[in-house]
Amino acid sequence: MLKRLGAILATTALTVAFAVGVARANGPEELAPFKMIRSLQFVQDSVVLGDHSAIEMQRFMLGAIDERLRAADPAAFRDPRNVDAALVYVMSGGNPDTLDYLVGRDIEGNFDSRVTDALRQYLNGKGPLIVENLSKAAPEYKNARIGPYLFLILGNATSQQDPVAAMRYYDWARLTAPGTIIEEAALRRSVYLAVRANDPDKGFRYALNYARRYLTSPYASQFADVFVELAVAHFDAAAEERVSEVLAFMDRSRQREVYLRVARRAAIGGNQTLARLASKRAEELADDGGAQSQVLASFYEGLAAVPSADVFSATKTISAIPDEDLSPRDRALREAAKAVAEEVVRPPADESSAQAPGSIPEEPAGESSHAEAEETGSGMSPFGQAVETPPATDDGGAISADVAQSGDPALDGFLASGRSKIEEIDALLKEEGQ
Repeated sequence: MLKRLGAILATTALTVAFAVGVARANGPEELAPFKMIRSLQFVQDSVVLGDHSAIEMQRFMLGAIDERLRAADPAAFRDPRNVDAALVYVMSGGNPDTLDYLVGRDIEGNFDSRVTDALRQYLNGKGPLIVENLSKAAPEYKNARIGPYLFLILGNATSQQDPVAAMRYYDWARLTAPGTIIEEAALRRSVYLAVRANDPDKGFRYALNYARRYLTSPYASQFADVFVELAVAHFDAAAEERVSEVLAFMDRSRQREVYLRVARRAAIGGNQTLARLASKRAEELADDGGAQSQVLASFYEGLAAVPSADVFSATKTISAIPDEDLSPRDRALREAAKAVAEEVVRPPADESSAQAPGSIPEEPAGESSHAEAEETGSGMSPFGQAVETPPATDDGGAISADVAQSGDPALDGFLASGRSKIEEIDALLKEEGQ
């Protein structure tokens, strides 16, 4: 607490100093771009270290730096520090048009065209196209001020095609910029890539490093999402200890949230053992929210049992839960599970594999269709709201065209799995009747 208070006071002092510097910018003591960038970096690092009050200051600084860069004399960029400042500004969420403006005025060749061309393509959504050229240029900047930023962007651009290579780029970025927004982003994205690369050892190691440093980051909700994917994909006797090691850095409410999310994922995947285990852990961590945790634990356990021989008991359990005890996503999931259960016990018709259109309920109106933090019951995650869109994840299979997609990859995967089981059962029954 004292450490965070100190960071807030330091950010406040910096805000005053920055405002004074900007006020003098029109006078003889103009604030150099590289000095303004140092202030921006400090504020951004403070944000991921828990000082969320600095988010508004970050927006103000980006606007002030944009004006300063556009007003700067081209001769100012003979100083390499100001060139780096312009590039860091753009890679830190600044206006991409400002880079075009500065490069267009650069008649002295102060900007490295290999870097600026790569950044302009990347910022225009053409990340994969920059990999070849930037991978050749970036090593020259390994020890430069812009090095960590370039390797982070190179990792982003490479992540879809080669997750293993992307993790190496992220490793260099975070190791050369410890305690910064660069390290926070590199660690968080590396956990996700480790899941994709099926490398749990690296995934848990990255997750542990993240939990030690950045649980108060506004992006921690994204970390929670990918950590749950990692835990569900590799949850066995050995992994349980590693999961507990990461969770030890969280308070009880965050630990309970993670276990509930694990239970939900396991229930959707039909992993009854894991659903029960994670639900039990969530119940043990319940304090004043014990009743709610018990409801959700029973709900996820019942979901896992829907495709099993205990389908009647499971349906009765999940149907008995009042709507107000479930989030909108979980209410939609319950309706989908009930629909699947009804199909499982329905006698086969002549054309049993042809499902009636509209038999699977859509997600309730008003639900967001893009990826977002899991809701568990209260809809209030102790990790806070994410501030950027998390990377898209593979839901494990295609869904037939006659099934309405809910926008929740996990729910869509559950529906697809349920439909597949129904078709298999119908086919077996049809064979027995012949």
